[in-house]
Amino acid sequence: MMAFAMLQWWYTRGWKIFITKLIDKLRGAADFFSISLLIRTLFAPFKQIDAGGGGDSLGDRLHAFGDRLISRLVGAVMRIGILIFGLILLILESVVGLALIIIWPFLPLVPVAGIYLTCTGFSLW
Repeated sequence: MMAFAMLQWWYTRGWKIFITKLIDKLRGAADFFSISLLIRTLFAPFKQIDAGGGGDSLGDRLHAFGDRLISRLVGAVMRIGILIFGLILLILESVVGLALIIIWPFLPLVPVAGIYLTCTGFSLW
């Protein structure tokens, strides 16, 4: 009776809980890397550093323009690196999660297969 209740939970509620936790984990990773925010602020100045408007002379304005341009380029490079790393992590978590969802229904059969292989004399080494 207990084995039947465990199998009933495994193939109904347990599977749903597992998928819900996987989705929460993926959302948490996307939130941790702030992927949507990084995309929206891709060319914003690095750490919001701004050189201001510059002075009255053309040299001061060109210097401020160069500072802002470099700050935005550094910000874009940093954000693109974090985006790439975050997206790779999300893809890996999705692939592993999908594999686990596919494997989930077969996990209760592992002990039975182990007992069968042991009884038949199968050895890995």
